[in-house]
Amino acid sequence: MTKARAYFQLIKFRLALTVAFSSAIGYLLGAQAFDWGRALLVMVGGLAVTGSANTINQIYEIDLDKLMKRTAKRPLPLGILSVPEAWVFAVVLGGAGLAMLAYCFNPLAAALSLISLILYGFIYTPLKQISPICVFVGAIPGGLPPFIGWVAATNALVGAESAGGWILFGIQFMWQFPHFWAIAWVLDDDYRAAGFKMLPSPGRKDLRTAFQIMTYTLLLIPLSLLPLQFGMAGKTSALIAVVCGVLFLMQTFYLMRTCTKKAAMRIMFGSFLYLPIVQIALVLDKL
Repeated sequence: MTKARAYFQLIKFRLALTVAFSSAIGYLLGAQAFDWGRALLVMVGGLAVTGSANTINQIYEIDLDKLMKRTAKRPLPLGILSVPEAWVFAVVLGGAGLAMLAYCFNPLAAALSLISLILYGFIYTPLKQISPICVFVGAIPGGLPPFIGWVAATNALVGAESAGGWILFGIQFMWQFPHFWAIAWVLDDDYRAAGFKMLPSPGRKDLRTAFQIMTYTLLLIPLSLLPLQFGMAGKTSALIAVVCGVLFLMQTFYLMRTCTKKAAMRIMFGSFLYLPIVQIALVLDKL
């Protein structure tokens, strides 16, 4: 593996791109007129900041990654990159992303991105070995990207103009719980090897955990109707959101019935589909 490829792997490109995509969605929904170029700029800035946070996460977990099959071949555990090299990369990448957001948009968007980076890299990461509350903490930076995009478009953090951004944050924040917990269920053996406490207390793959996954998925349905209520989009996207929410919810019933890894994998893949479909529907409805 070349060093260039190793640096690219530190970013966790697919994960970072998904996060950055939702920030572009937030920008398009918050802007008065569609500007795909500026939406792309938000996306690039978000990609850089997220890549920096992902790198910090891997720096802190270098010894733990060695214990898990899924992560043992990452660049840092293999020694392809040193920790100082990774720190320089994280600082340069994060600084570039924050500067882009501040210069091209506004300081508020950059400040929110910095808060997101700190929460993910320096608070959520160490909490993973301490308490299942890490999922709640991680859901905050996980839910912030569309709000950051909205703030980049509106320069509003409070008041009526910010309401749409808070709604987008609420939807993505709530989505984090079934998403995180389904992944934790599927990867439970690896997570236990590293001492991660990701499943809700008491941390078992049982009906109690499945019920909590179902509860948070159920709450997504009324949340997804708020864009219609607040005039952010129309009835078409609301219908799509409800249909997707019901299908997502049905997957959690299967998990409650069987408590199997197969059912958890269905929820995991369903979560990957749910969010972009709902967000794209909102943008197309606004168009």
